[in-house]
Amino acid sequence: MPLFLLALALSVLLWMWLARRGSSLTRQCRWRLDRSGGADHYRCAACGAETDMPAGRAPRDCLRRSD
Repeated sequence: MPLFLLALALSVLLWMWLARRGSSLTRQCRWRLDRSGGADHYRCAACGAETDMPAGRAPRDCLRRSD
């Protein structure tokens, strides 16, 4: 039984790590689709960064310049 609980705990931790690893969006970035710049143009509501993405994809990374 203790071996089963250890395996269960490790699998939950592994799943949490893999789920978090795929997202690099930070709390400061709030990407909004801005159609005035094009069909797939995004603007960050927090810092004002802008980017164009391929169709059907949204930005996941913070593009804020480090000053």
